Amino acid sequence: MSITVLRPGLLTTIQDLGRYGYQKYGVIVSGAMDSYSLRAANLLVGNAEGEAVLEITLIGPTLKLEADTLMSITGGDLSPTVDDKPVPLWRPVYIQKGSVLKFGRCKSGCRAYLSVAGGYGISEVMGSKSTYLRAGIGGFQGRPLQSGDVLETNPPQAASLQVIRHLTKQADCGPVISTSWYAGQAHILPDTEPVVRVLRGGQFDKFTDESKAKLWDSVFQVTSQSDRMGYRLSGAALMLEKPLEMVSEAVALGTIQVPPDGNPIVLMADRQTTGGYPKIGQVALVDISKVAQIKPGGKVRFEEITVSEAGKLHLEREQSIKKLQTAIGLKLK
Repeated sequence: MSITVLRPGLLTTIQDLGRYGYQKYGVIVSGAMDSYSLRAANLLVGNAEGEAVLEITLIGPTLKLEADTLMSITGGDLSPTVDDKPVPLWRPVYIQKGSVLKFGRCKSGCRAYLSVAGGYGISEVMGSKSTYLRAGIGGFQGRPLQSGDVLETNPPQAASLQVIRHLTKQADCGPVISTSWYAGQAHILPDTEPVVRVLRGGQFDKFTDESKAKLWDSVFQVTSQSDRMGYRLSGAALMLEKPLEMVSEAVALGTIQVPPDGNPIVLMADRQTTGGYPKIGQVALVDISKVAQIKPGGKVRFEEITVSEAGKLHLEREQSIKKLQTAIGLKLK
């Protein structure tokens, strides 16, 4: 079973939940920018929730399916079609052998996630299939997909076969079969000006009172220099009370660093392992998916929350994943 890449899109890579345990050696975590969409995509086709998927950025690929394929597309809406007919999102979809899956314009969000039943036949590197672009390891030959690449897929397992049986019971089995139900996605696709919840960073008190107020009161814009390593923001300049010399220290997913020009950077999936810029804030883990779906040019506001509030939100998100898994199982009975 395989998928042939006819056109690669802007940036299409293999990603899973990341490469953990190697930051002390300078190896970044990487992984999906929007982990919620990745997990949901896998659950919808009967995979383990951390299985590798295709992460598709802004302009999607054109793919030929060399076998009947159970898949799911979550995250942003990049207008996927088969035979010029829309492919529904956030649900299991069974597509006939020989079909060509195309992605069009980006209607909402920034990144889509394409899972296939059984997962992609990619070897793990340091315990992960994620593509680490700068080092050229993991994923498909350590790089984004290119025209002519052939992605092998693993055979569907028992849970995926149950989904396939459920879909193919329908009387009208055209080239694309999907369910009438779908998983909700509204909480990760941003509004025109999404509000992202943030904790105070380690050096928050080193900034001027004006800058601390601006962090919560201003609108910031995601610049075109943003990438998987970090989202560079422009807007109100955030300045220190006085120059601060720092020794590089550990950073995390969602750390908001402020370089000398005062324009904050939100560190994302391909972040470095340490950083020497002062940290004014830390995006709550539950809102990383929301940040990942903001396009360059999009705007964002920050709202302060406490550590306990962030912990509660994280538990609620994990409970929602468990509920989704249970609900899918009930729908397939």
